[in-house]
Formats: sequence, C-alpha cells, structure tokens
Amino acid sequence: MPGERPAESRVALVRRARKMNRALDELYPDAHCELDFDDPYQLLVATVLSAQTTDKRVNAITPTLFATYPDAAALAAADRTALETLLQPTGFFRAKTAALLKLSQAICDNFGGEVPGRLDDLVTLPGVGRKTANVVLGNAFGVPGITVDTHFGRLVRRFAWTDETDPVKVEHAVGDLFPKKDWTDLSQRLIWHGRRRCHARKPACGACPLARWCPAYGEGPTDPDVAATLVRTEGRA
Repeated sequence: MPGERPAESRVALVRRARKMNRALDELYPDAHCELDFDDPYQLLVATVLSAQTTDKRVNAITPTLFATYPDAAALAAADRTALETLLQPTGFFRAKTAALLKLSQAICDNFGGEVPGRLDDLVTLPGVGRKTANVVLGNAFGVPGITVDTHFGRLVRRFAWTDETDPVKVEHAVGDLFPKKDWTDLSQRLIWHGRRRCHARKPACGACPLARWCPAYGEGPTDPDVAATLVRTEGRA
C-alpha cells in the first residue's frame, strides 16, 4: 500500500495536477460524453436515465424515446404506462418515469419548453443537481463545468488533488487547480480513466501512465502484464 505522502506546496500541487491532466489528454485524446444526444433536452433526459445503469444501456433506448417524445412538451404529455415500458431496460423505470414527467413539465412551465443554459436555472428543475447540470452545460452548451460523479471523486482523492468528499467542495477544490476552459474536458478524461483503468477495486496501476505522479500507486497490481488484463477498452459506469 502507498505510504504517507510528504507535504506538498500549493504550487507543486497545481503543477502535478496539470501534468497528470496532460498525460490523460494524451491517453484519451477523444474523451467525450458517452451518452448519445443531439441537443440539451436529449442530454438532460439521458443523464437522468443514466443513474444506476450504464451509458450503453441508456443509448440503446434513447433513439426510440426521442423519436416518440422529441421535446419536453411531448414528454410531459406522455402516457405513464407507455413511458414505463420504454424505460424498463434502464432499471428503476417507475422512479425514472416519474422523474422525467416532473422534469419535462417543469421545463414547460418555467422555461417555455426549452432547457435553460444557466446553472442556477438548471438546478431548480426536479431531480437536477449540480452534477447533472454541469454535464448538460459542459457538453450541450459549451459552458465549462466540473462533473463530480463517482469516478471523478474517487480519482481526485487518489491523486491527492483534494481530500474533500462533499461533491460541491470537490468541484470547487479541483476547479481551483485548472483554468476554467479546461474543466469540461478534464471531467471527461477523469471519468474515462476511472471507467477504463483506475477502477474502484484493483486499479490497473502497472498500466497507468500517471503512475509517476500518483500517490496511490500500488493500490492495484503494479506488474505491467497483470495490470494490462484489468484495462477496459470501453467505459462502464
């Protein structure tokens, strides 16, 4: 197990964090949101559906979902039973159906049927927290945001970028280490790395190009051949 790390100055932390981000950029040059979408409405709905399931499973049902309910007004008027049937493969389909009906109705009632492009407005929508809002802002509106999901939080603590556990505090602590313009891409790279290499259990330490800067090196197998067997070519939530 990794030993206790020496104290690190603020300047050293910023430099190390940015080196790790550059290494992630080289490792995942095409990192992007793995939910399929064409507009902010589709991304918001898909993000809500991605809870407790994989992006791949959500992507399998959204073409039919969006063909049937192409906008918030259509979704708000959906028949509950028909919507439940469509969402069943994503799990927790009754709760997700209720959430989407409330969400779409609120978009119609409060924002004229259009998904708002401001954080303060998005978080007023039922079931939309900062994580979901930042996904939509960063990927559908081009507004920089940090998405603190399970993978992101695990990795930034392993990397010792922050010791915070509260998602909002993590968001602000990590945001202070990077230029705002980098926030969305940084989020995607960390999520990809968490899904592909830096797993919650048995991270692929011996196959990680960030190893030289990572205080948690050794939590997983360090033998390159053993670690290589843990690397996934596709992400998994």
